[in-house]
Amino acid sequence: MSELRFTKDHEWVRMEDGVAVIGISDHAQNALGDVVFVDLPEVGREVAAGEACAVVESVKAASDVYAPIAGRVVAVNDKLAEDPATINREPTGEGWFFRIEPANAAEIDALMDEAGYAAFLESNA
Repeated sequence: MSELRFTKDHEWVRMEDGVAVIGISDHAQNALGDVVFVDLPEVGREVAAGEACAVVESVKAASDVYAPIAGRVVAVNDKLAEDPATINREPTGEGWFFRIEPANAAEIDALMDEAGYAAFLESNA
């Protein structure tokens, strides 16, 4: 499994076979609490980096999920409709939201690595 990269909005990205897999961080799912619903983007949708393209709802709040990189949505995690709590159980595994074919894979290099994300969380605690 390749390295996770993170945004300041608490999304993560992992490259798998040239496709970017995207979800929310463990920190984000903890802050949200029990996830009860997810609204995912349409397959084929073109997204810009930083564009709100999904919504995650919990017992506490609803929150936008932003595309960490630009590209085209090539898959969504349909299992989340039946079991949104997967996001709480496995935020960086089976709880992924969508997959993007990157317009520019180099955009991922600009995101924080795990150590940088941990430092970001600590500085904003």
